[in-house]
Amino acid sequence: MSKTRTPPKTDVAIVGGGLSGLALAEMLHRHGVDVQLFEARTRLGGRIDSLRAPDGAVDLGPSWFWPGQHRIAELTAALGLRAFPQFALGDVCVEDELGRVQRGRGFASMEGAFRLAGGLTGLIEGLAVRLPQDRLHLGCPVVGLGRDGTVNLANGDICRARQMVVTAPPRVAANLGFDPALAPETMRALSAIPTWMAGHAKFVAVYDRPFWRDAGLSGDASSRRGPLMEMHDASGPEGTPAALFGFLGIPAAQRAGRADDITAEALRQLGRIFGPEALHPGTCSLKDWSRDPETATDLDQLPTAGHPAYHLPTALTGLWDGRLHFAQTETARDMGGLMEGALDSAERVAAQILGRPAEPLGLG
Repeated sequence: MSKTRTPPKTDVAIVGGGLSGLALAEMLHRHGVDVQLFEARTRLGGRIDSLRAPDGAVDLGPSWFWPGQHRIAELTAALGLRAFPQFALGDVCVEDELGRVQRGRGFASMEGAFRLAGGLTGLIEGLAVRLPQDRLHLGCPVVGLGRDGTVNLANGDICRARQMVVTAPPRVAANLGFDPALAPETMRALSAIPTWMAGHAKFVAVYDRPFWRDAGLSGDASSRRGPLMEMHDASGPEGTPAALFGFLGIPAAQRAGRADDITAEALRQLGRIFGPEALHPGTCSLKDWSRDPETATDLDQLPTAGHPAYHLPTALTGLWDGRLHFAQTETARDMGGLMEGALDSAERVAAQILGRPAEPLGLG
């Protein structure tokens, strides 16, 4: 990735290096458009991130995609990545508020979903290598955008672009400086869009082997005691790397400053549900997305109630004579909030900039 000075000008400046930003950059670059991508983090991927373990990577952000999501399926195939079905064989466990565990109830809730061998960061790495590395600027937060095409970076550098695309979550985008200021209805529209999964936290534990499978357990569990409210088998193909993960049921405000305590409580809970081997992972990680300023704002501290009806508000279209675009999964025409939605938004904006439909990723 580029560590050079900010380029003085470009055709399209992309703010955000998650899946939608990288997919858009790849589409435009393939059509001969000069692109410069600016990412505030020191890594690419946005909400796609992984815990690196000796035997492979385990997803810390999204984990699954589903049949019928053709964009993610085509991208996976084009990048030569291996999709495999979520493990779902065996009993499901239910823990009551007293910590008593029953097994054999219910069904594996993610049965039928697919995951990627090596983790979803394979998508990010695969897209990144298709782009000139001097077009990818990491650790380069954008602090402001101007109607004249000015892209202001936190380090004081300036890039000028014919078109500007913000792929950071809408509420994060609302914190950028816009010159002139966007209309009040536009700012309200940005702030009103919940960031998918931003209020959540995920705990991952990696083991030498998937011992719960030997005991006839699927790895699926739910709990009324916590701290994990929903658990799944997070292992790779053939159980390597072997891992369990769970979503925390503790509100974001109550998680602050408690990472060590929560980790210890989560391991004790996994031990109650899956047996004593679960108490001693080789490595584990608690990823609290609500503490990630490039993902969550103060408005995102409470998880969404269900899946929002995402769409592109009219107030976010036609801005600055068509020079300013928003391309997040939350503004997708289809499957907003999901990775499929991120690719949909990338396709939509690529078509607008190119003046014709963009070829699907990997098929050009």
